[in-house]
Amino acid sequence: MEKFFREETEDTPEIIFDPEGGIFKISKISVPENALEFYAPVLEWIKQYAEEPNIQTKFDFDLEYVNTASSKQVIQIILLLQKVAEKGDVRVRWFYESIDEDMKALGARYKKLVNVPFELVEIDE
Repeated sequence: MEKFFREETEDTPEIIFDPEGGIFKISKISVPENALEFYAPVLEWIKQYAEEPNIQTKFDFDLEYVNTASSKQVIQIILLLQKVAEKGDVRVRWFYESIDEDMKALGARYKKLVNVPFELVEIDE
């Protein structure tokens, strides 16, 4: 499967999905004007990946901030990772800064939604 890459902008996150390299990461800030439109190709790529995933998929979320519309799309991504887990080992890591209680709480909420290993990883600023 081909790589999926989106360069970060002022309003959108960097997205790197590289099955061959074993890198699956969404990072930075997610406040796109139209979250549904922005995340549609992301969700489609993950749906296709779920058909024939790697034996092991480590998926990292290293988001500094997400707005409500983006949060709803992140939930969709996390739910799709359950589909990936039907055919392979999936591990999710949710990174948050030690002083950012909101992002920690958001990760904790997401963790409750899925039945895949989901680690909250505190990082120092």
